[in-house]
This record gives sequence, structure tokens and C-alpha cells, in this order.
Amino acid sequence: MHAYREKSLRGLNVAGFHRIGYTEWGPERSDRTVVCVHGLTRNSHDFDWVAPALAEQGFRVVCPDVAGRGRSGWLPVAASYGFPQYLADMTALIARLDVERVDWVGTSMGGIIGMMLAAQPDTPVARLVINDVGAFVPATALEAINAYVSKQPAFDDVVGVERELRARLTGYAPVTDAQWRRLAEVEARRGDDGRLRLGYDPAIASAMAAAGPAKDVDLWPVYDRISCPTLLLRGADSALLTAGTAREMTARGPRARLVEFAGVGHAPPLMSDDQIAAVRDFLVQGTEHR
Repeated sequence: MHAYREKSLRGLNVAGFHRIGYTEWGPERSDRTVVCVHGLTRNSHDFDWVAPALAEQGFRVVCPDVAGRGRSGWLPVAASYGFPQYLADMTALIARLDVERVDWVGTSMGGIIGMMLAAQPDTPVARLVINDVGAFVPATALEAINAYVSKQPAFDDVVGVERELRARLTGYAPVTDAQWRRLAEVEARRGDDGRLRLGYDPAIASAMAAAGPAKDVDLWPVYDRISCPTLLLRGADSALLTAGTAREMTARGPRARLVEFAGVGHAPPLMSDDQIAAVRDFLVQGTEHR
């Protein structure tokens, strides 16, 4: 059993400070630190399977809950939910870790945050794993996400939460029954009425709605500025990261190494042996040159 710790820090928003919760695996001090960041409505526990595998290799693995999710605080101003705030919070987290360099594993939204950080001059990101998001995101895929983010049903028990997650995360594969139950248990948040709900702030949906209809997102100018070694993971059935975009990402910018998983959509959950091995092997390879 590898050391597992729950910690927090405070990030600054337009109305004050907010809590940023994070989990930490492996040694408390290491010259090999990995930051793992989840998708739009997910939380740090998505990495509960890959994190211990990386800890076995001597990595210190830090998995934050982005503001408005998991154990992190909800922002008092809905409009604050966006990449400027997320980038500021992740910068504060890296400063708290007191390391010069980090490797980054980002799923969907977490992958975009990672790309934005890796594209900056003098970036602390040494190696980048982008999980099922690309330099171009089609509006049709974002519309599908918007359709379920705004729904916040209530449940009498964790069975209902699990049923909802299975309905939403249809691209997650392979995931065992035990893993689905674990995802539901760490996702469930009890409201003032005693019923369970999904663990993210409904104001996230309000911020997305205020931005207007979904539009194509062009991140090529960001991606082309990245120079660190990059691994791109793709579910072969993903609509968010198309096959064409993935291929182009191997030929420009950091020329990412592409690994695809058959029978998987958006996004590979990093719970199966083959998905974990792809991440682990890429990051371990980086340590050989340090």
C-alpha cells in the first residue's frame, strides 16, 4: 500500500480565497513529481488506479480537485469558472509542491490546462500526457457535454449515483463493476435536503450557458508552442478528439506520440492495465534522461 494523503491549499478568486483540495501518493519529496488533472465534471479520484502504479516507480503523484469539484471550494462568482482561474490555481499548487519541474497527466479539461501551461515560456512542465482532448475540439462534441452538465438530479442512495455516472460516462472503458461503485462513492455529495447529488457546482453549467452556443475550439496556436515530450491518448471511438486531429498532432508542435485504445470513447479512464502502462512507461522513460 503506497502512502496516500489528502491535503489542501488556498487559491485566489475575484471574490476572495477558495479551498483547493488534492490527493497525494508516493513519497512526500521526490525529484519526479506528476500532477494529474481530471475532466470537466470529474474529480481527483479518477486517478486512484494510475496514481499508485506511478508511486511504485518512485513518483510523487498529486491529483487536485479543480475549483467547484470534489473537495475543492465552490467559486462565489459563476463567471470565474474558466481557464484563467484554473491556470492560476494550478500555478499556486505547483508553487506549494516546491518543485522546479513536474510531469503532467490531464484528462479532457485537465489536458487543456496542461497544454496551456506547457505552452508558456520557461514552463515547469517537463513531460505532458494529454488524455483524449486535442488541439481542435468540434462544437458537436461540446454540445453533447453541455447537454448533461446542466442536469443535477438527486438520488436516494449511491446506487442512483452509479446509474447516472454509467449513463453519462458512456465512453469510459473498460471499467469493472467495483470501479463504477468506487467512482459513485467518491462522487456523491449529500445536499441540505439529505439527498445525494453529483459532486460539482451547478454554477459550472451556468457559466457555460452564459458563454452562448457551443463553438469549435481551436487550440493549435497553443499546441504549436509546446516543446516538451508529449504523449497523446485517444479512445478510438472518441468524438471529442477526432482521428484526424490526433494524426495532425503527431506531425506538428511537439509531435506527440499517439496511443489509441480500441472500444473506448471519451475518455480512457486510466483504470485498466494497458492504459496505466501507457502512462507509466512514457513517464518512466523521461526519468532516464534526468
